Amino acid sequence: MNQAADGFTEYAIAVRQFQQQVLPTGLPQTTVWGYGNANDPSPAPGVVSSFNYPAFTIETRSNAPIRVTWMNQLVDNPGNPDAQYLPHLFAIDQTLHWANPAARMDMESMSPEPYMGPVPIVTHVHGAHVAAESDGYPEAWFMPAASNLPEDLRTQGNLYASAQPAEAGSAVFEYSNSQRATTLWYHDHALGITRLNVYAGMAGFWLLRDDVEDGLNLPGPAPQLGDEPGTRYYEIPLAIQDRTFAEDGSLWYPDERSYFDGYSGPFIPETTVPPIWNPKFFGNTMLVNGRTWPYLEVEPRLYRFRLLNGTNSRFLLLKFNTELAFHQIGTEGGLLPGAPPELDQILLAPAERADVIVDFSQFQPGDEIVLLNLGPDEPFGELPIEPEALANPETTGQVMQFRVVELTDNGNPGEIPASLPPIERLTTELPARTVTLNEEMFMPADVPVEALLGTNTDLGLDWSDEITERIQVGDTEIWNIVNLTGDAHPIHLHLVNFQVIERIPFDVDRFHDAVVGGRGPHGGDNNAPLEAPDPLDFAIGSAHDPLSWEMGWKDTVIAYPGMVTRIIANFDMAGLYVWHCHILEHEDNEMMRPMLVTE
Repeated sequence: MNQAADGFTEYAIAVRQFQQQVLPTGLPQTTVWGYGNANDPSPAPGVVSSFNYPAFTIETRSNAPIRVTWMNQLVDNPGNPDAQYLPHLFAIDQTLHWANPAARMDMESMSPEPYMGPVPIVTHVHGAHVAAESDGYPEAWFMPAASNLPEDLRTQGNLYASAQPAEAGSAVFEYSNSQRATTLWYHDHALGITRLNVYAGMAGFWLLRDDVEDGLNLPGPAPQLGDEPGTRYYEIPLAIQDRTFAEDGSLWYPDERSYFDGYSGPFIPETTVPPIWNPKFFGNTMLVNGRTWPYLEVEPRLYRFRLLNGTNSRFLLLKFNTELAFHQIGTEGGLLPGAPPELDQILLAPAERADVIVDFSQFQPGDEIVLLNLGPDEPFGELPIEPEALANPETTGQVMQFRVVELTDNGNPGEIPASLPPIERLTTELPARTVTLNEEMFMPADVPVEALLGTNTDLGLDWSDEITERIQVGDTEIWNIVNLTGDAHPIHLHLVNFQVIERIPFDVDRFHDAVVGGRGPHGGDNNAPLEAPDPLDFAIGSAHDPLSWEMGWKDTVIAYPGMVTRIIANFDMAGLYVWHCHILEHEDNEMMRPMLVTE
């Protein structure tokens, strides 16, 4: 890290492969991918290194600009000019539309065999208000600077971008951090392989602070660079993920389609079913900050936790095994307005965050509290969850343990704010934009083929189809997100934070038929011009207000089945961005679309 003359704090952050003790001590180490200081050595016994899974937290203040040189060092000997590329830890399905270095454009292949070549990456700071060239566009990927790169492979995606000149195997992104104090995170976003790169370990927190947050007297401190060993912390980010491990300690991820629903072929090109991709993934082991079922020693006092659902597909429903509340002070876009809601459980979709304060003062040294996960071990639809779908109470139903120790006078004891600053509600006179969530099936076997986004005139749009979300810079738009599938989806928009307006139940079949028939809600003359049906014309019940913890700014929202989820956002920066489902297996197979904000 250094300070540039133009005011940017500069980082050089690389991605490498290394071994880490993820499983309990005494069990084998695990090979992972992670971010770290490009000037550091890779982790090894007796070596001090910043490379870690999950990555070290980047912390800065609102409006303090950062410049990061992101480096792809997925090679066998980083820093050596003769280093050779490493293949992926998991099987890459070439039949998806992906960051394919063997193609002229990023596209699928008809080969059912897994790709074994060098791995492309591109980093996205999730929730960042950032210029398009630094957003980590899925087609802006780049390869490692390996000595044995095949000559017929491209080294950059067709929309590669860098804010400054960059050496081979890297890109320079600039972040203005022009937003409120909040909990962001960074992760890989390469087209069609995000699920694999993030699962391998490419994720970390990115925290912003400001004067408003400083004045709230919240519990602290949080971890800081240069802290003495043994420093006690009372603000702690917690990245929750699920993984499956092989007997040798390696990460396991399915390499055939049958994992999800038993379908074993035929595959592409005989059918439309991809041979390796699975519609969702649920690991059998819970991890927090890169450790399986860890414990944290806590004193009988207030703690601030920044919770991140960093899983690929799993919805988390977090609850303590005793009478203990979460006082939620923030979400993805920063502090909530008004009195912090007191919750006995927290629902987090993949990519959602919750900033909470927990009061352990009622407990005595020696007490043990378990953070449970009451979410399902299968696709999530809505609450309540059927008992037979609940996470296994012996494995994925347990997240971590808190062990109460003696009270000290360290740090800042803090307080739970009685009220947080208000938020101005957005309004607009523009007509609402309707977008749809869809699923394509291979009907002979009744199995999913891909997940898709669409509009109220076309329900099945691929990534490469003409851009339909074209927005004038400066406009404030309402989006009606119409879920036509049987599952809930976490929908994430790049560039903007938004506000949740309401959710409205609607008649899924009648709306679907109206779009397909192009005749609106009441049918009509077959010779009449095609219509774009308004989903609100198909409402079948009263609107549901946002939940108490959805009243602030968000960048990811749960779109429930059978609901029109309505959000509002101001698009204040021109450029090419994306919006997508944050179930990573979905976004990797067409449930992502470009979004163009024009001058």
